[in-house]
Amino acid sequence: MATPQPPVYPDEPKIPILPNMLTAGNLLCGFFAILTIFKGMAFDDGTAEAFAHYQQATYLIFAACIFDLLDGRVARMCKADGPFGREFDSIADVVSFGIAPAMLLARAVLFDLPVPYLGDAIAVIYLLCAALRLARFNCMAAEPKKPNQSMDFVGLPVPMAAGAVVSTMYLVIDLTTNRNLQIPQLWQYTMAGIMTLVSLLMMSRVIYPSFKHVNFEKRGTIVAMLMAVVAVCALIIFPWIAPALIFLCYLGYGLIVRPFLNRRLRRMIEVADDEEDAV
Repeated sequence: MATPQPPVYPDEPKIPILPNMLTAGNLLCGFFAILTIFKGMAFDDGTAEAFAHYQQATYLIFAACIFDLLDGRVARMCKADGPFGREFDSIADVVSFGIAPAMLLARAVLFDLPVPYLGDAIAVIYLLCAALRLARFNCMAAEPKKPNQSMDFVGLPVPMAAGAVVSTMYLVIDLTTNRNLQIPQLWQYTMAGIMTLVSLLMMSRVIYPSFKHVNFEKRGTIVAMLMAVVAVCALIIFPWIAPALIFLCYLGYGLIVRPFLNRRLRRMIEVADDEEDAV
């Protein structure tokens, strides 16, 4: 009689410390953003007290965007990117760029629409598209690399979608609380349409630049450097509207502008190499 063999378990994945600490920062920012949103929901919709908490939540989501921007870049610099980091990053993104913006979308921007539960429905669509986009990205990233495979994103990346949603919320909250402006109902429906478009773009086949090939050693073009300087100056001078405009420009660039640009203009704007732009 054969001796039963002991069970064999899969090997533990390698867990690089520094990039995953940044991913943990992303996750924690999303978690505290959700807690802050719940505190705001204790007040009546549309009140200054509720908006104050929602505004704090936008700061935390913006901080999560910074952590998300850094973790992948640090992992590539340390040559420590792998399947564990990719999965951990997706889990953090679901919280920070899926659940938290969806809650803000329903409570801070689309809460006052005349149609009952329309804001909640759009928030649900956003959350589902974000989760599906992350799952699709992981499946595509796990496939073997094809020759001359592009590094650009297929569909609007979830952090940029969250940035577009949250920066719009930040602008609306600033206009209604700090500047005492009323948002017309037509603009509320317009924002509902834009937020739905942002959700669907995440699952689209529209190509968006990733800028993963940009680093401190690469020589930038004049156009790219000028755009970066203008963006930084706008953020300093007009912090209440500049984030929404920057994310809107990125959204419109991939959807409207990029398909009509030749390779030379794309390289000038995206600081891309010829071989990276071959696809």
